[in-house]
Amino acid sequence: MNIFLFLSLVFLFTFLLGRLMERIRVPWIFSALIIGALLSLFNPFSSVTSSSTFDFLANMGMYFLLFIIGFEIDLNELKKKSRFILKTTFFIILLEALFGSMLIHFIFGYEWIISFLVALSFATVGEAVLIPILDEFKATNTKLGQTTIGIGMMDDIIEVALLVLVIITIGSQSHGHMNALIALGSLFTLFVLTVGFTKFREKGKRFSVFNLESTFLFVIFILFFFLGIGMFAEATSLAALLAGIGVKTFIPRKRLRSIESEVKAVCYGFFAPIFFLWAGLGMDLYSLITSPLLVVSLVIVTSAGKILGSYASTRKYLGGRGSILLGIGLSVRFSTSIVIMKILLKNGIIGTELYSMVVASSILFMFIVPVVFSNLLVKWGTGRGKANNI
Repeated sequence: MNIFLFLSLVFLFTFLLGRLMERIRVPWIFSALIIGALLSLFNPFSSVTSSSTFDFLANMGMYFLLFIIGFEIDLNELKKKSRFILKTTFFIILLEALFGSMLIHFIFGYEWIISFLVALSFATVGEAVLIPILDEFKATNTKLGQTTIGIGMMDDIIEVALLVLVIITIGSQSHGHMNALIALGSLFTLFVLTVGFTKFREKGKRFSVFNLESTFLFVIFILFFFLGIGMFAEATSLAALLAGIGVKTFIPRKRLRSIESEVKAVCYGFFAPIFFLWAGLGMDLYSLITSPLLVVSLVIVTSAGKILGSYASTRKYLGGRGSILLGIGLSVRFSTSIVIMKILLKNGIIGTELYSMVVASSILFMFIVPVVFSNLLVKWGTGRGKANNI
C-alpha cells in the first residue's frame, strides 16, 4: 500500500473512533494514539510507517504541537498569577515527580536523573481536557475552576523548563561529531530571537493590515527558521516551542486569534494525528499484557502524588472535597507529556518498556479521569448552580 492510501485510512478511522471518544469527554486526537498502539501488535503497513516520508510527517506533527503549546503560553498572564498558585503548582507536580521517580528508579532500574525527567514529564497537567468539563457544569469561575486553570497555566513554565532539561540531557549523551560551540551558539540564538520578539512589538502591529494568508506565511517562516537553527544543537523540539512563544509576543492579539485557528487547523487536522499514530506505534503492547501490574502501579503512585499534593496544599482554600477533586482532575495528561516521552525514546534515553508503561497509563487517565471528575463534580454538590460551594 502506498502512503496516500495508508493516510486516508488513518484519517478515516481517527475520525470515526474520535467521534465515539468525544462522547465520554476524551479528546478525539487520542484515537490516533490507540490506532497506533493496536498497529504495534500487528502492522501490515510497516513498509509505510518505517519510511522516511512518514517519519518526517510525524516529526512535523510533534513540532506543530510544541509550536501551538508555545503559542498558548501567555507570559503576561503568568506574571499576574498569585503566589498561592505558584507554590501549589510546584508542590503538587514535584510531589508526583518524586513518587514517580522512585518507582521508575527501583522498578525499571534507570538512573535518578532519567527517572526524575520521565516522572516530571507525566506529572504535567492536561488542563485542556478539564476546561470543557468545568464549562459544562458552570464551575469555571469558582475557586476550583480558577485554581485548575491557574495551575494549568503555571504548569506551562515547568513544561518549558523540562523540555530544556531533556535537550541538555540528550546533548550530553549525543554523538561526538557535534561541535559544542555550535550547539551552544544555536541555543543562545534561539533564546535571543525569542526575547527579541518582545522588544519589537510595535513593529508587529503592521501585521494588523496584512491579510491572513500573508500573516500565516510569516508565522510558518518563523517556525521553520527556528527549527533550522535548532537543528545545529539537535534542539528542534525546543526551537518549535520557542517559535510559538516568540510569535505570541510579536503578532497583534486580534490578528493572532485568527492565525491561531489557522495553525491549529493545520496541526490537528493533518500533522497531529500522524504524530500520535507514530507515538502509538512505538509502544510494546506485549510487555503491557505480560506486566499489567506495572501499569496499575504507575497509575496508583502518580495519581496518589497528585491527590496528596492537592489535599495538602489547597485543603484550607478549597475544602477537603474540593482539594481531592482538584487532585483527580490534575491527574489527566495531554500531548506535552507524550511528546517528551517520544523524544526520550527516539534518542535512546529510555526503552520501549518504560515508554509503553507511561503512554498506557496516560491513555487510562484520559478515559478514567473525565468520567470520575464529572461524576464527583455533581455528586459533591459542585455541579450546575452549586459550584460556588467549593
